Amino acid sequence: MTVELSNPPGIPEPMGYAQVGVATGTRMVFVSGQVARAADGTPVGAGDLRAQAEQAYANLVTALEGVGAAFSDVAKLTVYVVDWSPEKMEDLVAGAMAVAARTGIDPVRPITLVGVAALGEPDMLVEVEAVAVVA
Repeated sequence: MTVELSNPPGIPEPMGYAQVGVATGTRMVFVSGQVARAADGTPVGAGDLRAQAEQAYANLVTALEGVGAAFSDVAKLTVYVVDWSPEKMEDLVAGAMAVAARTGIDPVRPITLVGVAALGEPDMLVEVEAVAVVA
């Protein structure tokens, strides 16, 4: 395992993510923001944050596997959500958990969630990028 997750005492105990990831390895992998697009570029889940989050996380898993990495190698995630509000958390988490159930990944990672006005194309609701460290 190249990433050890930690929630050190003295900072808030998180729900659904880890506060710190300590990565050891020899190769860093930077995955650009993955969005709700099928392999052929077709948009997925128009207007549906849950469906788009699921596709974005699935694409992230595929990208990592394509370079010999695994989701467990992810040291840091950044998730961008259009017009973020706390009510959207359920759909965002449900999309990630659908991929976790299907692939066996543990989606708990250090994560930063950023609300944005828009993403690269008008139909995109979520984008997920990652930094991983591989032994």
